[in-house]
Amino acid sequence: MSQEEAYRAASTRADERKAAFLNSAQAAKARIAPARLKQDAKDKATETLLDGAAYAAAKVQQRPTATAAATAALGLYLFRRPLGALFRRLYVRINNRKEDTSETDDG
Repeated sequence: MSQEEAYRAASTRADERKAAFLNSAQAAKARIAPARLKQDAKDKATETLLDGAAYAAAKVQQRPTATAAATAALGLYLFRRPLGALFRRLYVRINNRKEDTSETDDG
């Protein structure tokens, strides 16, 4: 092989490697683009939520009574103040049977 042929072969290999490098760089640039990263994060969050919902649904089907009891307990805990106020008002109303007495001060 002459020096001229070796040079052409080396030049061809260099051009091929340069094209492969630029191709790889463009692919990496596309992977780290903000829009792509944002979409990947959204997809991962959606997938995680759907997997969690499926897991919770499976557990509810396994133990419906325990789930109902836990839901009722959580509801009572969250609404303890309004329920307490309601029961206090009912207690006062039952014990104070005067019809002309209003619950509020404005009559």
